[in-house]
Amino acid sequence: MAVLLLPIIVPIVGGILLLAIKNFEDRKIRNIFTGVCLIVSAAVTLATVFCADGSLSLFSITENAVVTLKCDGLTRFFAVLMSLMWTLVGFYAFDYMKHEENEKRFFGFYLIVMGVLSGIYMSANLISLYLFYELMTLTSLPLVLHSLTKEAISAGKKYLFYSVGGAFLSLVAIFYIYTNCNTADFVPGGFIGTVAESDKGMLLVFVFLAIVGFGCKAGLFPLQDWLPTAHPVAPSPASAVLSGLITKSGVFVLIRLIYFSIGPDFIRGTWVQYGWMILSLLTVFLGSMMAYTEKVMKKRFAYSTVSQVSYVLFGLSLLNATGFTGAMMHVIFHSVIKDGLFLVAGAIIVHTGIKNVDNLRGIAKRMPTVIWCYTFFALALVGIPPASGFVSKWYLCLGALEGDVGVFRFLGPAVLLISALLTAGYLLPITINGFFPGNDFDYSKCEKCKVSPLMIVPLVILAIAAVGFGLFPDFIKNGIDAIVGRLF
Repeated sequence: MAVLLLPIIVPIVGGILLLAIKNFEDRKIRNIFTGVCLIVSAAVTLATVFCADGSLSLFSITENAVVTLKCDGLTRFFAVLMSLMWTLVGFYAFDYMKHEENEKRFFGFYLIVMGVLSGIYMSANLISLYLFYELMTLTSLPLVLHSLTKEAISAGKKYLFYSVGGAFLSLVAIFYIYTNCNTADFVPGGFIGTVAESDKGMLLVFVFLAIVGFGCKAGLFPLQDWLPTAHPVAPSPASAVLSGLITKSGVFVLIRLIYFSIGPDFIRGTWVQYGWMILSLLTVFLGSMMAYTEKVMKKRFAYSTVSQVSYVLFGLSLLNATGFTGAMMHVIFHSVIKDGLFLVAGAIIVHTGIKNVDNLRGIAKRMPTVIWCYTFFALALVGIPPASGFVSKWYLCLGALEGDVGVFRFLGPAVLLISALLTAGYLLPITINGFFPGNDFDYSKCEKCKVSPLMIVPLVILAIAAVGFGLFPDFIKNGIDAIVGRLF
């Protein structure tokens, strides 16, 4: 089944060629090549995850630790999301990055990370997953470091330190699981069972460390600080995929760990489950509060990501089918919405230079289409029906109310509601002040900005998706139900 290598190899080879060949210094040639690579990589990924069967062993680390690729329903869910969003943001970046230096380097690593993410999704065991997970940190680091300013280098160091530190915590747990179970292959519902009952206490400690460690990429407290540091210094397309997709790699890994390795039954009702819920809800609240008080636009959106991705983690921590469904829906909806918000921020920064939300009065008069798209993203993230965010949050609240989780049955929905109100407080004033700047506003300075179709089209597509997924959520839920059916 060598075809399983194609979603990994095609974009990585494309990225390496882009970095190595001198002819790609020409913008037109480089963009055509990158665009073709993105489209071909997305097509290959979709064809592979839906059509390929069986598994592929790449190489052995030890006699029993083999790096192996395989596709299942969870692979398809994340691979489809990643390939479509990565391609859309990539085309937006063609116009955005012409205002930046080192475009060639950016697009080279952008393609490489796309291939590495496919490797994460297609990993058949914990060993393979960890290998690609660490590789993702190293290959995505140049996207954070891109400008090579003092702030970017500092943010890159923090991103690397937090990511490697979190992964190390998880590696300890992987070693412990592997040595006690003699397997690391993913099995729906987990493979621990009663194998480790004699040493359950120690295993629970290591599982909790792994949740905290892998939760770093998802912005889980206390390892969330890299997000608001990295996003403001990275180019907006990089911020979009960092927030919308790379944070979801932390979510993906936790799903594999809890639902396909440990097994939800093993931690249900234990201090690990309650500790996970506490950290998730704490992150939801703190992220919303920080976003509400933050004035720098991209940093505000970064704190929002800290909060919103923990909605997903809370749904997963409920360990029931409804909570899992809400979490998976929010993975898609948040990715669409937050990619859109960062692309809006990029369009505003490129055409006006404005980075602070207090200076956005009247911005809708200059960029009406962009701010209309922003408004749809904001309404969806708040959870105003019928936009998409409402659907996922509805399932998350139902999952909490249905769960046997004590006080968290009511505390969870309460925190999510408070966070939704805070989300309205830090997103909607931009729309209100943008369209209605007040009688004292000087309209004579509102010269309309000419935003290129390469920026506008992705924003419009994402805005339609942000609302449309809420109006027609069944086709997404049907895909999730296929995964749920194998886990519960």
